[in-house]
Amino acid sequence: MLETLESLSEKFANLAWGFPLLILLIGGGLFFVIISRFQPYFYLSHSLKILTGKYDDPEAEGDINHFQALSAALAATVGMGNIGGVAVAITMGGPGALFWMWVSAMVGMATKFFTCTLSIMYRGKDSSGKLQGGPMYVIMEGLGKNWKPLAVFFSVCGLLGCTPMFQANQLTQILRTELIIPMGLMGESQLTADLIVGIVLAIIVSLVIFGGIRRIGTVAAALVPAMVVIYVMSVLYIIFLNIGDVPSYLHLIVTDAFKGEYVNDSAVFGGAVGAVIIMGVRRAAFSNEAGIGTESMAHGAAKTNEPVREGLVAMLEPAIDTLLVCTMTALAILMTGVWTSTDADGVTLTARAFASEMSYVGIGLLIICVTIFALTTMFTYSYYGTKCLGFLIGAERQHYYNYFYIASIIFGAIASIDAVINLLDSAFAMMAIPTMLSSILLAPKVVKASRTYFANYKDLD
Repeated sequence: MLETLESLSEKFANLAWGFPLLILLIGGGLFFVIISRFQPYFYLSHSLKILTGKYDDPEAEGDINHFQALSAALAATVGMGNIGGVAVAITMGGPGALFWMWVSAMVGMATKFFTCTLSIMYRGKDSSGKLQGGPMYVIMEGLGKNWKPLAVFFSVCGLLGCTPMFQANQLTQILRTELIIPMGLMGESQLTADLIVGIVLAIIVSLVIFGGIRRIGTVAAALVPAMVVIYVMSVLYIIFLNIGDVPSYLHLIVTDAFKGEYVNDSAVFGGAVGAVIIMGVRRAAFSNEAGIGTESMAHGAAKTNEPVREGLVAMLEPAIDTLLVCTMTALAILMTGVWTSTDADGVTLTARAFASEMSYVGIGLLIICVTIFALTTMFTYSYYGTKCLGFLIGAERQHYYNYFYIASIIFGAIASIDAVINLLDSAFAMMAIPTMLSSILLAPKVVKASRTYFANYKDLD
């Protein structure tokens, strides 16, 4: 039964991430780049000033400040997608998959600018009268009530897509393979070990998520920056040890992107090259979530009345998440040679890269980073899911989602990595459709607002 379910989920995920969705995400992102005339890219330094609180308005509507909104969004993106997700991309798509992750990130910056500007521009009120942001409210407030089925579709898909199964799965995997088994803990039963880890994770996450977005934003703002620094410094150490190999591996990444020599399965559109492109786009979407809609929900809670300002802050996420962190992870895996010398996959492959250069210290640092990244992601995703359920059945009942959410942590801990990835990839693909369609249709509104904002830029600074 489980094998049949896993097979069906794999087929649906591969079908969902076919050529049409590729065009929607990459083509849509290029549309945003062109229609904005590259203008938002020239104001990234202004984004950093916004994060300092220089433009914060204590009287503005919203729940969290710009920095907390960025931290909450990064808590959901910088994490297992960068550590385990990149390893999956290389295992299945080869080094060339990273090149297409770069392409997705560059256009994803424009996508995030548009989707997150819209999340402030078209905030709506839930059944309790509280201001909310997200694709479902953008659709309702921006396109009108006739488009409600599209908003409902996003919210239904979000109930599954916003579960933390991948984070639970990969955290459990690294704890089992690098800590529990080597130390002889919990006997010889893998299922028992995974189940116990899943239950412990569920208890820890419960203590935070029932406190709402303010507690989530506070915890994320405190933990994420420190963990990013520790992880980045660890990976840079590995890269510097092999600094002479960097040019050759960057060359391999670019050339393999158009050859697909190392792809695991070329039975998709475009053969081997098509497989590399799709794998890169899938893993980039899973990593930085540009165009999926989750980013819109996080930034929709920002305490601001200036939509363009939040869009500029959101643009930083793909740059930090994919162009920086994912690239360094990929280089560490490639340069240490573990991607060709072991059958490990996911986060275990990254652990092998750390162990090869830093021994037990490397594994220890990775376990700490993975634990914090996974937990902060699990904290943030619960907020997304409750908003989806609140839209569907009312804000007064949205807290029921947290019980389903907690159960999904335990399921993710004991399920196979393939089953988890296929389920979440399928949900993300479906969530991208209403997010991108509504953003494309409302793009002229963003262009008009941004031109007005940028015209007054000198007065702002």
